Amino acid sequence: MFEKLESVAQRYEELTKLLSDPAVFAYPEMLRRYAKEQADLRPVVTAYQEHRKLERELRDNQELLDSEAQDSEFAALIKDEVASLTARLETLEAGLRGLLLPRDPNDERGVIIEIRAGTGGDEAALFAADLFRMYSRYADSQRWRVEIMSASPTEAGGFKEVIASIEGKDVYSKLKFESGTHRVQRVPVTEAQGRIHTSAVTVAILPEAEEVEVDIDPADLRIDVFRSSGPGGQSVNTTDSAVRITYEPKDHKGLRIVVTCQDEKSQHKNRAKALKVLRARLLDILEGERQAQVSEQRRAQIGSGDRSERIRTYNFPQSRLTDHRIQLTLYKLEEIMAGKLDEVVEALSLADRTAKLQAVEA
Repeated sequence: MFEKLESVAQRYEELTKLLSDPAVFAYPEMLRRYAKEQADLRPVVTAYQEHRKLERELRDNQELLDSEAQDSEFAALIKDEVASLTARLETLEAGLRGLLLPRDPNDERGVIIEIRAGTGGDEAALFAADLFRMYSRYADSQRWRVEIMSASPTEAGGFKEVIASIEGKDVYSKLKFESGTHRVQRVPVTEAQGRIHTSAVTVAILPEAEEVEVDIDPADLRIDVFRSSGPGGQSVNTTDSAVRITYEPKDHKGLRIVVTCQDEKSQHKNRAKALKVLRARLLDILEGERQAQVSEQRRAQIGSGDRSERIRTYNFPQSRLTDHRIQLTLYKLEEIMAGKLDEVVEALSLADRTAKLQAVEA
């Protein structure tokens, strides 16, 4: 580990010299790349420098202790300092191991979030709307921007499906563990007998893709336009502004992706939104194919993120949330549904880091 840390420290010094060279300012893209790399390395280097400082202090104190009579009052003080420094070094080393773990390259990206009602009819659609509100409120608390890309509302006020983009700092890193099946247990407002019903909603969190990352051949696209409509067939506008894009690549037999966007009055804007969703879904497929090659032993312990996997239960009568992947149970469902997701997000992130550390050390 310390060889790696020394290598990181040397690279940080190289970047410092490069960024102080006036010649680099003539190349903005290179300047941005160097500055970002240095910013990414800074927490590791700062912690490593603190570790070396504590090691020097520990060495000096041990030399003092060796030269001092062991039963003296001063020796007792030095022993206390040695014990304190040793404990701080152990804590710092654990932190450094975590900092050296490779970051998910998608962590800083925005996301496309797709929420779909599953089993449960109207109750599932209502819960899909509840989940969308929960994520929107959490996004507000993080100062992220939420934009609906496509939605299929129901007359009861739910969503058969809602797709939105969320942009801001570290969105994917905080939401990536939300992919999967979310189960709800509660008494529907239409239930006269007071019986608890169980419904399910699927959530997909897709990192946003740049155009250069996903090569889409225009010949593989079929673009249809039609008139937008709301729940119950109500006309949203009188022009053919809704867009449906069907992607069937000739070199990937069997793959077919259909994206529909109709929330904007402009056909051009709906087309741009649909392509944005399409790119995210394609990047997700490519990532899935890459992950399939990773050995089972190295997969994160909190689950594969597959959307067929039941990840969480929301039990309203007991005000209980249970995340089945990490055996987390919280009795504060009302707060969580109001967007206070920090405790859940932090627990999942910690479990992921712990699993990765165990895999590295195994």
